[in-house]
Amino acid sequence: MATTAPSYGDSNESTASPQMAAFSPLYSQIKTLILQSLQAGEWKPGEAIPSEMDLAARYRVSQGTVRKAIDELAAENLVVRRQGKGTFVATHTEQHVQYRFLRLFPDQGDLDAEGPAQRRIVDCKKIRASADVARSLGIKTGESVMFVRRVLSLGGVPTIAEDIWLPAALFKNMTTDQLAQYKGSTYGLYEVEFGVRTVRAEEKVRAVAAAKGMDELLAVEPGTPVLAVERIAYTYNDKPVELRLGHYLTDTHHYRNELG
Repeated sequence: MATTAPSYGDSNESTASPQMAAFSPLYSQIKTLILQSLQAGEWKPGEAIPSEMDLAARYRVSQGTVRKAIDELAAENLVVRRQGKGTFVATHTEQHVQYRFLRLFPDQGDLDAEGPAQRRIVDCKKIRASADVARSLGIKTGESVMFVRRVLSLGGVPTIAEDIWLPAALFKNMTTDQLAQYKGSTYGLYEVEFGVRTVRAEEKVRAVAAAKGMDELLAVEPGTPVLAVERIAYTYNDKPVELRLGHYLTDTHHYRNELG
């Protein structure tokens, strides 16, 4: 169901939404309204959003103002423009974004040549959030979270061991079989099965010695150097929906991040 938008004038007028700061540029206010519709699920991942002309009429602003708002959403990978077809809600199920949050690359060749990672789900269960996990996910200590432990093998070699925590309220009835059998990316599964879309992530990276348990999953000696990557993934409006701690072997792979 469409949401009711506040009335806006064009950029030369002084009309503004009472919920937004008066100094906020008009295109930024329109961007916020579009984000609210995305968060409410008015347009699902992969679906087309209304045309710039329709959105301009809906929000009572110029088409140029809407275009500038959509430009920013596209730059943030929240929507995708397709020539001659329109603008669509971005989705992790599309092939070109399958590896959007994967930063580990083979020293020789590329990810496509190496083939998709093979997943082994070690554990999937509901637990109570520790204080640290709750803080990262923006929930209360002791609230229910889904805990997932898995191993990713690249080229047939165990390379990444991960612990994942998810708010149980958003990921009800998640199962080991569901995680193991889904063919796309994990973030694609979040979208398709649970209606949760991750739009950005923050990471902390440090070199550590493989902890007990992780060394066994990666089939290495205790104390083997690994790259520890802590990631918090967010949905719309910076709401955290996943905490992930991965241990990466980097003897045949490297961590790469593109800046700018």
